[in-house]
Amino acid sequence: MATPMTPAHTLNLYGVLSESKRIVNAHSRHFLALSLLFLLPLSCSIIILPALRLPIARSDVFSGVADHALISPQTLIFPIIYTLIVYILSICALASITHSTYHGFYGRSVKLFPAIKSIVFSFFPLVSTAIAAKFILFLISLSFLMFVVVIVKLAQNLGFVIDYNSSYFIWFCGFLGVILSLVMVYFQVNWGLSSVVAVTESKWGFEPLWRSSYLVNGMRSVSLSLLFVFGVLIVFLVWIGMNSLLDFGTIDEWRSFDFFLQTMITSGFLSFLTLLLLHYTAANTVLYMYCKALHGELAIEIAEEFAREYVSLPFDDAKTPHVVTVVSA
Repeated sequence: MATPMTPAHTLNLYGVLSESKRIVNAHSRHFLALSLLFLLPLSCSIIILPALRLPIARSDVFSGVADHALISPQTLIFPIIYTLIVYILSICALASITHSTYHGFYGRSVKLFPAIKSIVFSFFPLVSTAIAAKFILFLISLSFLMFVVVIVKLAQNLGFVIDYNSSYFIWFCGFLGVILSLVMVYFQVNWGLSSVVAVTESKWGFEPLWRSSYLVNGMRSVSLSLLFVFGVLIVFLVWIGMNSLLDFGTIDEWRSFDFFLQTMITSGFLSFLTLLLLHYTAANTVLYMYCKALHGELAIEIAEEFAREYVSLPFDDAKTPHVVTVVSA
């Protein structure tokens, strides 16, 4: 029996968001389970733990014990544990959701156990890729710092007096800061697909970075838009959520209406942040598939999937892959 054709998506931000939403909705219970397992604890770690720690840090500063506590091993325990929790949850969420979205794009069966199992195989590629990216960004930041030092020393050797509090020096540092930020954004846009490459192609180290830079060529505007839209929303939600959580300290009675209202507001922020992280990860995976289509790598794979998977009934239109076409202008 002939397979009904699904509408083709254009290679733009709307197409990426529409396709990722379709995949998530088609497997809503599966992605809900993954969100509860990894993304909701990650959201709590991002919002709740720093908000609970902030009043303690403030009290240490105002009590005058911070100078001694900063160098004590006890002070380093919380940041280390917190970083490990956030990083492990991020790796698990990236691996499982990317794996599920990738298979959902082809219309394959999406199950919880294979998604969790993919974490084992994707853990090292994701970690090694993140280390490689951080190493390059560290070298870039160090180069900018050395450039500032060289400029300052050169000016001093030429007889100029450098006033570090002057507005000119502050504007100079601000200008370099903007340039450095733009460079970081450029690399982030080019490397945006590196985590998807690490999961789906089992590449690791620097290779996913180069592979991502190749794939995103021609789709940088979409990658930048995706990064900007979700980045702004996620940062805004985290900032508002942390400020909302800090208001708990002003509530004296836990049975009061204010406490109930504040609990509902914080729960809402956690839920929205979880949804944003889910859809961002799914959209990034769909962007990877669209980039492959743009480079002519997806046509054969889609043909194989149709030939192998979609010859039997019943036919579920919501879970079938959409045909991706590239039209030359």
